[in-house]
This record gives sequence, structure tokens and C-alpha cells, in this order.
Amino acid sequence: MDPAALLRIILEFQTDIACFVLSLLIVAAYYILHAIRVKKDASYSIHFVNGVVRRAWVEHVMRNPGKDVMAVQTLRNFIMNGILMVSTTSLLIVGTLTLSGQTENIARSWHVISLGGSHSAELWIVKIMCLLADFLVAFFSYVMSIRLANHVLFMVNVPREVYGQQQALSPEAVALRLNRAGQFVAIGTRAYFFAIPLVFWLFGPIYMLVATIGTVIILSRLDRHRQGI
Repeated sequence: MDPAALLRIILEFQTDIACFVLSLLIVAAYYILHAIRVKKDASYSIHFVNGVVRRAWVEHVMRNPGKDVMAVQTLRNFIMNGILMVSTTSLLIVGTLTLSGQTENIARSWHVISLGGSHSAELWIVKIMCLLADFLVAFFSYVMSIRLANHVLFMVNVPREVYGQQQALSPEAVALRLNRAGQFVAIGTRAYFFAIPLVFWLFGPIYMLVATIGTVIILSRLDRHRQGI
């Protein structure tokens, strides 16, 4: 690309670029600090605690045959939640694609209260693509959680005499698969949270930066199980 053209693009979109980079740095800093706290005390993270609970639940169900009906009902509710989120995400993806076809009509009107940033139609498409990518991550994550939970639904009812001969069907292996499903749900939910700054970016880069700070503050409370070290 011509250096002069590149410089023009940077100058035109400097506010958006600066706010986007700052938002990424804030999110990265939060996860680095969170990882440091978790390394000192794993129980600081609610995700660690959730994993322990799911593993204990699977082991309890598989070692007590009388819990079959309860296990199926619990996993069914888990899968239904994933199906609901997949349906919701599909609607959001369609809505986002609809916005991409109305660039000329709403790109400027949505920036009426903007405190800075470009009104360029090209930048609007970039914003829509970022939002669309975020929802696609959520969609994929929820679909994968349903897939894994469906596998667990069959595995959790395997008789002890069978899984005693197959390491792949042991309670530990089944719990690992259920925890992967739970992790995909967490990723999908996290993608929903990070859609908030991306939506506010449609109104202006300053709003995105403020929304990012607010989202990180909320996550710092939701990710914490208790006061760590």
C-alpha cells in the first residue's frame, strides 16, 4: 500500500484505531492479572469451581446407578439451554447482516451523538464484521457444547462393569468431556459480553472504550469465586 494512502487512513481513523487498541489492551491486561491470581489460588476463579462441581457430579452419578433419571434430566436442561442460545445467536447474526446492507442509511445517523471517530461507510463495514465475528464465535461455542453434552448423555449411563474395562468411558473421562462442554458455554457467554463494546462502537469509539471498561469491571466480579490471595 502507498505510504501516503496508509497515512491518510491512519489520520482519518485515528480515534477509532486508538480506542480499539486501548480496548484490546484493557481486556488483555485483565486476563493477564486474572491468570496471575488463578496461578496463586485456583479456587479464586469461578470457572475452576464449576469444573470441580461438574467432575464431582459425574463421578457421583456414574457410581450410583439409581441416579440415571436425574442425570438425564440435568443434561437435558443443559442441552436445552445451549439450543436456546444457538437460536438467539442465529437471530443476532441475521440482524447484524441486515445492518451491513444499510450502511449509507444509518452509518451517519448512528454517529449523531458521537464524541469522535469517522463516519466512513468502510469503517462501518469493519465494525459490523467484528460484531458478526463475535456472534459467530458464540454460535460455534454453543453448538460445540450441545455436541459434547449429547455424548455425555449416553456415556454417563454406562454400567460400571462396562466402563471399568474402558478407560475412555471412566467417570474421569466423562467428566472431562462435560467440562469441555461447560468451557464452550463459558466462551459463548463471554462472546456475548464482548458484543457490548462492539455494539457501542457503532455509535462511536469513545463509547466503545467506556463500554469495555464497564464490561471488564463486571467480568472481574463474575469471574471471581471468592477473595483470592
